[in-house]
Amino acid sequence: MTKADLVEKVAKEADMTKKDAEQLVEIIFESIVGSLNKGEKIELRGFGSFRVRERNARNGRNPKTGAPVSIPAKRVAYFKPGKELKEIINK
Repeated sequence: MTKADLVEKVAKEADMTKKDAEQLVEIIFESIVGSLNKGEKIELRGFGSFRVRERNARNGRNPKTGAPVSIPAKRVAYFKPGKELKEIINK
C-alpha cells in the first residue's frame, strides 16, 4: 500500500474529500516524525510502537574492495508490532 492508496482508503471510509484525507494523513505522519525526532516513543494500542534507537559508531568494510570503512553513529527509527497485529498477521 502506498501513501496515495492510504489517502484514498481514508477518504472512502471516512466519507471525506481526498484533499481532506491527504491533509489528515500528512498531519499524522508529521506528528509521528516530530515525536520520533524529539526522542519520544509512540504507542498505538493494538497496532504497535515506534521508537528511535541509537546505533554506535563501528568499523565495517567496503564489500567491493574489502577496504575498512568507518561507519558513524546514527539514530534509526524502529517499529515493534503489537500483540494484536502479530496475531492478525499470523492467522
